[in-house]
Amino acid sequence: MARLAAGLLLAAAAAAVLVAAAEGLGVNWGTQASHPLPPKVVVQLLKDNGINKVKLFETNLEAMKALAGSGVEVMLAIPNNMLHHIAGDSGAAARDWVKRNVKRFDFDGGVVIKYVAVGNEPFLEAYKGSFIKVTLPALENIQNALNDAGVGDRIKATVPLNADVYNSPARNPVPSAGRFRAEISGVMTDIVRFLAKNKAPFTVNIYPFLSLYLDDNFPLDFAFFDGGGATPVNDKGVMYTNVYDANFDTLVAALAAVGHGDMPIIVGEVGWPTDGDRHAKASHARRFYDGLLRRLAANRGTPARPNRHIETYLFGLVDEDRKSVQPGSFERHWGIFRYDGQPKFAMDLSGQGRRDATLVPAKGVQYLSRTWCAVNPKASRDDLGKLLGAKIDYACSNADCTTLGYGSTCNGMDAMGNASYAFNAYYQAQSQKDEACDFQGLALPTQTDPSTTTCNFTIQIATSGSRVAATRLGMATAVAALLVALLQLSLS
Repeated sequence: MARLAAGLLLAAAAAAVLVAAAEGLGVNWGTQASHPLPPKVVVQLLKDNGINKVKLFETNLEAMKALAGSGVEVMLAIPNNMLHHIAGDSGAAARDWVKRNVKRFDFDGGVVIKYVAVGNEPFLEAYKGSFIKVTLPALENIQNALNDAGVGDRIKATVPLNADVYNSPARNPVPSAGRFRAEISGVMTDIVRFLAKNKAPFTVNIYPFLSLYLDDNFPLDFAFFDGGGATPVNDKGVMYTNVYDANFDTLVAALAAVGHGDMPIIVGEVGWPTDGDRHAKASHARRFYDGLLRRLAANRGTPARPNRHIETYLFGLVDEDRKSVQPGSFERHWGIFRYDGQPKFAMDLSGQGRRDATLVPAKGVQYLSRTWCAVNPKASRDDLGKLLGAKIDYACSNADCTTLGYGSTCNGMDAMGNASYAFNAYYQAQSQKDEACDFQGLALPTQTDPSTTTCNFTIQIATSGSRVAATRLGMATAVAALLVALLQLSLS
């Protein structure tokens, strides 16, 4: 099934005429995968789809080598766990980082570096203030190091921040009342002033999907751009018909409140997942992206900033099966492409609204052998009853079983189907090692595809990572518990 779908997509892409992506459109390239696509394949994927901007989450040497000479503009990144080091008083760590990660690749025919992202959403409330005291010093040190290296006029440091750094008061919940969160208003004001001094942009991550996910009473249509039936938010006569505009303009108001209402804003992450939740599905993702891309192509802007070009990075490029699922199972399904670089749905990156537009799939992807792992049909009922629950739990703790959860694409199979999915997920994560499909005799390799009409049992891609055993992923035990419960019902 997986190969047939890929073949159909390849045929459609071959017939498509490449159209450049909407102006200012980029994409986030995450690599938290057990079998990441080779960097050269990814860079070619970007170019084939007319995407000329990419945002990284770390400075990976192989990725930088692949990006060299491509012409793709890059936002490098310093992960949160380096902020304390980079924030050191002397600035030596920042200067060394710039030397190794910027100057090293900054030459004719090298990497076109445009930004350095200092941290990633460091002020999330979930971090309990861990990075509040070091983010601004780290930002200052990196920008100063860029300036000292003679590249600060064209390479700017910024801090990608979650939209929870600002809000409107409960007594006046409209965008024009936006202010930075009270407990961080001081440091946010200082960050904004430093960005302005260095002519650097404010970077924000906006996720309408999360508004829907976190609030059962949130109106579905308000998460999209096509009107629908949602009641608009009336802000002194300005009508907001979608949460994206309302969110963005709340930030505009917060910036204005500290004296920088015209500061350039980059949307560092925006997207819609396709699995792992009842609202995370391809049809919703296609609806969301269609509306977003049309607006970007038309430079429509928002009510507070009409007719403006907004530099925007989609999140994300490909699915990542090693991402933490603490926020939700959908975290592993943000990609506009599957884990193997195959498109998930029709999408017109040019924003012209072509309903038949097809993304160009990744080229040169090599797969492991056409072998799956499934429940051994000869396993005794007694062994299944005694061992299967623990084996499912083990498999799903070391591989990605998020598609089995409520509202997901593989939800609804019987207990044996769920077990086979779990076993195959582990088998593929372990690069089809012989010992990875046994589970004390409960599983057996098979060349018969166990996929259903709605649930795809994957074959992993072959990469250098295929030779490395996957580490424990910490999959939420709720999925495993659900599978065990289903198993017990079927065996009772």
